[in-house]
Amino acid sequence: MHIFDELKERGLVFQTTDEEALRKALEEGQVSYYTGYDPTADSLHLGHLVAILTSRRLQLAGHKPYALVGGATGLIGDPSFKDAERSLQTKETVEGWVTKIQGQLSRFLDFENGANKAEMVNNYDWFGSISFIDFLRDVGKYFTVNYMMSKDSVKSRIESGISYTEFAYQIMQGYDFYTLNQEHQVSLQIGGSDQWGNMTAGTELLRRKANQTGHVLTVPLITDATGKKFGKSEGNAVWLDASKTSPYEMYQFWLNVLDDDAVRFLKIFTFLSLEEIAEIEKEFLAAPHQRLAQKVLAREVVSLVHGPDAYQQALKITESLFSGNIQELSVAELIQGLGDVPNYQVSSEDSLNLVDILVTAGVSPSKRQAREDVTNGAIYINGQRIQELDYQLDQQDRLEGQLTVIRRGKKKYSILTYA
Repeated sequence: MHIFDELKERGLVFQTTDEEALRKALEEGQVSYYTGYDPTADSLHLGHLVAILTSRRLQLAGHKPYALVGGATGLIGDPSFKDAERSLQTKETVEGWVTKIQGQLSRFLDFENGANKAEMVNNYDWFGSISFIDFLRDVGKYFTVNYMMSKDSVKSRIESGISYTEFAYQIMQGYDFYTLNQEHQVSLQIGGSDQWGNMTAGTELLRRKANQTGHVLTVPLITDATGKKFGKSEGNAVWLDASKTSPYEMYQFWLNVLDDDAVRFLKIFTFLSLEEIAEIEKEFLAAPHQRLAQKVLAREVVSLVHGPDAYQQALKITESLFSGNIQELSVAELIQGLGDVPNYQVSSEDSLNLVDILVTAGVSPSKRQAREDVTNGAIYINGQRIQELDYQLDQQDRLEGQLTVIRRGKKKYSILTYA
């Protein structure tokens, strides 16, 4: 299957400047292309992964990727579909974020092998040395204010106000495309659909300044069946950095996607063939309660982002917490799996009688209920059922000397930590 047809079949083509011309270019030889990532945080998230994996698919098809990290544009801020001005970051902060993002990108693209090995570029390398006067004379003169005002990313901000800084962002992104075209023969830019206006500014500059034709391909902004978008500004980010979103949390995210999304996400976020996905879909539709599509999705994405060992650990944590058999989990695994459960730090003044600590830590609402919970066998300490009302927690109940896990009923976990 032609790579462009595969991208369309996977739901990865939202817009192109000229579909037939792009298809022809991809057929005729190796195309050099780039995707830009502004360092607006110290990690990329799942919203970025769509473009990253699209870039990887094109590399596997023989084309050459350039991964651009915006050391310069990250200092400015993209206004696209934002309600207000972004907070400007210091140069030192952005430089630190650039380094982290470069490391994340190296997990997905091959920077080592072949004539089409990926290359990392930073637009601060060309913007850092250009003067304001030179930029206005050599780049700004090719853009009319009317053209810039016509962009949806600008129009949506006119009433609330947009600074000249963010207004000029599209010219900077256009110059990125121009520079990469002149220095590396890059002729295609890939990005999210919200970047259409900024990306076509690049094709306009190429046409007017260099008499060159550039191509743009946007991937859709991914939303679930309820319309909820992946992205840190939406408050539901799933980060690619394991210290911000653990492999277990990422595994749970995919395991709990809606049935209506599961197969679609398999096409977008995994490298399983379309034929394999069709077989999974057939089995999934026959028994959706078994959640085969979600399980495969969780396995593939966690393995892709964090590695097979991290997937196996996430699976182990999931199965142990579901069964209540937590004795085989390390403290690190327990912290990963129980990161969002209530946590109470025990002080030297607290009574360590089981009934007392259940109430103090908020596990049971009252002493009366705590006594009932204990005598009815609903309380587990580190996976062991405790039914003695006079039970006293001691050093042996502290896993690795750090914490105690209390379970009330089948699924309500709490953690005790110690000063």
